[in-house]
Amino acid sequence: MRADEKTIIIGSKMDSENYLLAEIMAQLLENNGIAVERKFGFGGTLICYNALREGEIDLYPEYTGTISAVIFDPDERPEDTTSIDSYNIGLNKRDLNIFARFGFNNSYALALKKHLSDQNNITKISDLKLHPDLVLNFSHEFLNRDDGWEALKSTYDLTHNAAGIQHGLAYKAIDEGAIDVTDAYTTDGDVERYGLVFLEDDLEFFPKYYGAALTRLDFSTRAREILLQLENILSDEQMRALNAKVVIEQKSFAEVAQQFLNERGLTSNTQDQAGNTVISSLINNTVTHIKLTLTALSIGCVVGLSLALLIFRSQKLSRYVIYVSGLMQTIPSIALLALMIPLLGIGEVPAITALFLYSLLPILRSAITALSTIDPVLAKVSSAIGMTKFQQLRYVLFPLALPNILAGVRTATVICIGTATLAAFIGAGGLGEPIVTGLALNDTNLILQGAIPAACLAIFVELMFELLEKKIIPDHLRNAG
Repeated sequence: MRADEKTIIIGSKMDSENYLLAEIMAQLLENNGIAVERKFGFGGTLICYNALREGEIDLYPEYTGTISAVIFDPDERPEDTTSIDSYNIGLNKRDLNIFARFGFNNSYALALKKHLSDQNNITKISDLKLHPDLVLNFSHEFLNRDDGWEALKSTYDLTHNAAGIQHGLAYKAIDEGAIDVTDAYTTDGDVERYGLVFLEDDLEFFPKYYGAALTRLDFSTRAREILLQLENILSDEQMRALNAKVVIEQKSFAEVAQQFLNERGLTSNTQDQAGNTVISSLINNTVTHIKLTLTALSIGCVVGLSLALLIFRSQKLSRYVIYVSGLMQTIPSIALLALMIPLLGIGEVPAITALFLYSLLPILRSAITALSTIDPVLAKVSSAIGMTKFQQLRYVLFPLALPNILAGVRTATVICIGTATLAAFIGAGGLGEPIVTGLALNDTNLILQGAIPAACLAIFVELMFELLEKKIIPDHLRNAG
């Protein structure tokens, strides 16, 4: 690595193809002496896009159709969808640039089981009008895109109602017969795996989705020249074959990327770049998860308990503070994490901030309720014997409230452990990483590698709190609680 070159941070969305393309770019850069940091598995286009604009990542794989439909305003969308330069007119205004078009077109398509298509003679999207009883589930992004379900429904004059489902889980649902039709990508390896066929887009609704590298204008010139070797290197069939190696043959992204680059003569590296073993990865993810949870919880306890001690005597003020902290709980976790990106970027800081906000309500509510509902006679007696307000709080009110306060902290801890799995969507790591990757690959084993340790961690915390309560709370107070 040259002294004047910084580490390039590469991101990706959470679908398997995006992971694979990001890994191909990462290995190509590394093979040419450029240091790379991987931040894979962001939870959607806008999270990746905002992270790029905020400088939290330097590069990620994107698709021209997505840029047109999701990033551009309607008046910015280019008429020539085959030219990269036409997209850069609008992107350059945002200090962004797209280059190194990989060659394949990964368009959206509607997919269903082949036997269902043959049995009902459903070969085109327009044929769905004749089958209003079919169950349609689509990925959440497809449901809400300008080039997604609502526009498609209007174009084809369909009457179906569609529900949302995570993209990787949709294939399992369609294979088990729980749903009939879902959205798919034309280069998905899962298409062959589950015996699906695409419906012909007979009204040519879907635009072209050419894969390419999206960066900022200040991106390294040398890195750009290296990545230009990937220009027009993949056809639709070749991309589908690479995806199939991941989802069907169960090879890692690193293995498939390395083999592809070696076959094309772009690298000569024969060393296994698959990364950490399962055990070391599990340890690293668990340590990161504990770090995120413990840091957020510590801040939550300090802020929540301090605030409760200051305001519990004022019923009106306490009610307002609890109401405001309760509002934070109504914001979906992934939405709150996404909102943090423009303010705090990606990684551990926004994740810890979001976890802190989620932990605040149970800590505040339990502490204020416990302190304000103690028998007022005890306060009067302690005052009568000459105790100051601080002494009353220290020796009477706080010890009596402690069982309920610990119950609130206990609840907040479990909430933090569960919610911290979503931190992987913004590059914070933790036990959410194998879950996110498993969802992208529809790999139950990978999902369990994150879910089981998180559940064990929650059980361990429950046991530790029980021991703590036995240690510091007298039996008569604990039994009363």
